[in-house]
Amino acid sequence: MSTANTRLRVARASSPFALNEARARLRQTTALMCGALLAPGVFAADSQDDPAREIAPTVITALAPSSPLTVITDPKDPRQPVPASDGGDYLKTIPGFALVRNGGTNGDPVLRGMFGSRLNILTNGGQMLGACPGRMDAPTSYIAPETYDKLTVIKGPQTVLWGPGASAGTILFDREPEHFGELGTRLNASVLAGSNGRFDKVVDAAAGGPLGYVRAIGNQARAGDYKDGNGDSVPSRYDKWNGDVALGWTPDADTLLELTAGKGDGEARYAGRSMDGAQFKRESLGLRFEKSNLGEVLDKLEAQVYYNYADHVMDNYSLRTPSGTGMMAGPMASNVDRRTLGARLKATWRWADWQLIGGLDAQTDEHRQRKGPGIGTYKDLPRNRDAEFHNYGLFGELTWYATERDRLISGARLDQASAKDFRQRIGSGMSARPNPTVNQTRAGSLPSGFVRYEHDLAASPTTLYAGLGHAERFPDYWELFSPNQGPSGSLNAFDAIKPEKTTQLDVGLQYKTEDLEAWASGYVGQVRDFILFNYQPGMMGTTSQARNVDARIMGGELGAAYRLTANWKADATLAYAWGKNTSDGKALPQMPPLETRLGLTYSRDNWSAGGLWRVVAQQNRVDLNEGNVVGKDFSRSAGFGVFSLNGAYRINAHVKVSSGVDNLFDKAYAEHLNLAGNAGFGYPANDPTAINEPGRTFWTKVDMSF
Repeated sequence: MSTANTRLRVARASSPFALNEARARLRQTTALMCGALLAPGVFAADSQDDPAREIAPTVITALAPSSPLTVITDPKDPRQPVPASDGGDYLKTIPGFALVRNGGTNGDPVLRGMFGSRLNILTNGGQMLGACPGRMDAPTSYIAPETYDKLTVIKGPQTVLWGPGASAGTILFDREPEHFGELGTRLNASVLAGSNGRFDKVVDAAAGGPLGYVRAIGNQARAGDYKDGNGDSVPSRYDKWNGDVALGWTPDADTLLELTAGKGDGEARYAGRSMDGAQFKRESLGLRFEKSNLGEVLDKLEAQVYYNYADHVMDNYSLRTPSGTGMMAGPMASNVDRRTLGARLKATWRWADWQLIGGLDAQTDEHRQRKGPGIGTYKDLPRNRDAEFHNYGLFGELTWYATERDRLISGARLDQASAKDFRQRIGSGMSARPNPTVNQTRAGSLPSGFVRYEHDLAASPTTLYAGLGHAERFPDYWELFSPNQGPSGSLNAFDAIKPEKTTQLDVGLQYKTEDLEAWASGYVGQVRDFILFNYQPGMMGTTSQARNVDARIMGGELGAAYRLTANWKADATLAYAWGKNTSDGKALPQMPPLETRLGLTYSRDNWSAGGLWRVVAQQNRVDLNEGNVVGKDFSRSAGFGVFSLNGAYRINAHVKVSSGVDNLFDKAYAEHLNLAGNAGFGYPANDPTAINEPGRTFWTKVDMSF
């Protein structure tokens, strides 16, 4: 403890940043010491009536599909690398996913090389849309994965139930309703401590009876700046919190009425941007109704409404010192917010060999902004509305159980989408000019659909599938309002960017026995009017242009898990994505390289230990200066391999301890999808040097359930 106190005294004499980091280290040291002192009591609490239970693997190193193109997992489970701080951080552990990295948290998820609103991301059935024009607050930034009960990923355009435009996939973070047969309570909690001041706390408690329940969830996650494998500090500190409550009424086993409400906030320092996230305020409200077993044909009725609000502040003075030179010389801030209101009505009908899920949904959202030089001056300015979006959709998904081993699933969707431009002026500084599309509205009708055939082999525990899907996606806020320019000859991006149209074939197989589980999935697709960004340096900084091109994409994922003996289990996964801009004859930018994960776990009685070797190939297929609204291909990237270790011990039926060391050999490496360092943290402006990932990282997590 004396070392931590000494650091705190030294920090008081230096800077507020160092003081906060020293305090975090002191709290972490105190928590670890308390845990060590309490451990004997916890061990003693184990009862002879509580038999030891096998826990392998309690640290997840690989996830297999639960059904064709669908991955379902419990985000509360510890996994390696270090348990996630946000939704995007968790998704990157699923084969096929990558992350646009910009420091310690709030990366932007990428599935099969596709990014942004090509991924439909829902929490409890509603969308939480970020507000930053540069996606500093990506939708997953507002998601604390451990506070949810189930994560579902549907790859490709192979569902129409959850909203428009999901050409790359659909991601669902859900909290399940509580069920109490009699009056009772439950409590789940966890504490995580790790290197670089990492300290997370989660509490999830519920109480109720046959007629209803109340559930309260809270979490806080914080970390300091991490050091890379070279020992250099990377600006990446963050501090987040969330609080949610759910009130459920269950008058009978087939009826649910649930009201939910939540708030959250946080801050994050970024190595890859010229400003930091000083505020991530979230407000959420939701109401859902479910009625099951209605009759012989109409089986279930579901209805929900939701409200989500994001209020985000970016500045260059709260978490750093302004550079003093260039365009960001002095303090400045930008405040953006986004208000989203949505509703969905869905019904399920069942016949002997058929199931139909159909309904309609609607969503509207409004975006506003204000900004100004100086510290806190933006607070005195009015918020100006710049964009408004509406979408109304009609959908249906039909499953035909043709035989005991054959299924045909198909779906169709029609969306009416529109956007209105309220900007009086576009551009900034000396390049600002009147907006030629002010008060104009653009709209379109967008059809989507898919058909998929699944067959279970008679002589083998194998399922084969093939699906053809088509999705049309209306340009999102970031594509219509963020670019400095639209296609050549256009008024701006709002005037000319066309909806994106993806047609994709998905094929694959799944094999599962007691000792071996194996799966493979592949896809090939054609994208008409793919929305691409081009970045060019200029006198007033880098400018961006959005345009439409045609593209081809293909790739796949495969994996296997094999129980070598009663105690040893090995798993391996591989993911690859490829894309080509066929309009220009170039590589499609921002494609993640080939990635392989190899895991080995030993389990015995109530403990396990394992290792994970992650190997990523070099990426030479790049198109320099082109990318998406967040990143671009700065350069080719080198391959790397990172080895990590983990272990877990179930103390008793209620307490589990897991621990790990990531990047055991302290390797210095950077991901290909990366925001290169900006001016303000010692990086030269426009320096293509990518941000290095954390070096050797230790972590320990305690899970409790009562």
